[in-house]
Amino acid sequence: MDIPLMSMVLSQGQVQQQASISVMKKAMDQADGNAEFINKMMSGSQIQALHYATQPHLGGNIDIKG
Repeated sequence: MDIPLMSMVLSQGQVQQQASISVMKKAMDQADGNAEFINKMMSGSQIQALHYATQPHLGGNIDIKG
């Protein structure tokens, strides 16, 4: 291999590595945002809203039989 070709191959490898790292950072940032959202939803007052959102039919009717 001559030197210019080796230089091009090395440069392409570096670009691929930088792109891979950039994609990984974006995925990590998104996962961090999702974790923050889940923590916010699970905070004290939001738990009831979360339960209602998952099972809205519960608690809407009362059966009174004597």
